Amino acid sequence: MENSIKKEWLILVNPNAGVGKGFKDWEDISNILNEHNFEYEAVFTERKLHAIELVQEKIAEGFRKIIVVGGDGTMNEAVNGIFQQEIVPTTEITLGMISVGTGNDWVKTFNMPVDYVEAISIIKEEQTLLQDAGIVKFYNETIQKIRYFVNMAGLGFDAMVANKTNLDKENGKSNPLLYIKNLISVLFSYKSTNTKVTVDNHVVNDRIFSIGIGIGQYNGGGMQQTPNAIPDDGLLDVTLIKHMSPLRVIASVRRLYNGTIAKHKRVETFVAKSIFIESKIPIMIEADGESLGHSPLEFGIVPKSVKVIVNRRA
Repeated sequence: MENSIKKEWLILVNPNAGVGKGFKDWEDISNILNEHNFEYEAVFTERKLHAIELVQEKIAEGFRKIIVVGGDGTMNEAVNGIFQQEIVPTTEITLGMISVGTGNDWVKTFNMPVDYVEAISIIKEEQTLLQDAGIVKFYNETIQKIRYFVNMAGLGFDAMVANKTNLDKENGKSNPLLYIKNLISVLFSYKSTNTKVTVDNHVVNDRIFSIGIGIGQYNGGGMQQTPNAIPDDGLLDVTLIKHMSPLRVIASVRRLYNGTIAKHKRVETFVAKSIFIESKIPIMIEADGESLGHSPLEFGIVPKSVKVIVNRRA
């Protein structure tokens, strides 16, 4: 029954985040929450997409404040749970994050610390911002599906690297350089695809290596693929990387880390409210690091639709 709960916060824990870090560090995190006098109920995800179900169930029980203990993928599922429920407007749910993932890219845009004590102290202040959400329609075989995202969607090469990285994580492999290792290993087998990209009313027809569509600024564990993205401006930032040789890609990786990727002559950037992507050979897509499906793709934006706790101290 709505509003029948006694606890103020729902803590959504992904024990597998960070290749088991969510489970290993939960005792420390719960102790800090207790020290800060949080009244909470903790629930643990058991499988992929389980967080979507849990969030819907707990909102139905009356919870309106959620802390995600996980990575970008867990945050993505929580957001999709918020959008899929129909009990309250999405902006009535407050969403915070304690990062225990491997990439932790969403929090970087908001200067949220990964240190548990600092993060929980900031969450306690409940300083919020209404950020935008991206929405993408994609395909799995012949079935069209929909997913919301709050950080970044990657297409082509980026999605292939994310897929390989996700498979490695599922097999228990993880280290700070995992994304870079897979970036290099995929690089020499991946082929650019002839693609038609319609960004609002502007059309690009070219061989496309990779596309980043951002609400936030970071992906891949700290790369700045859309370095000028503003999470509450009602626009999608688009970084379109045209075909490059593997050696040129390697030589340009530093631009992804220092925020100068837009200055590369093989890169075009846009801001848009809608994006359509078509190709004869399907292009893979990931959103917030989660592998989804393939083209054709249709992107839109839901402005100021997710209430997130941010670091106002920074």
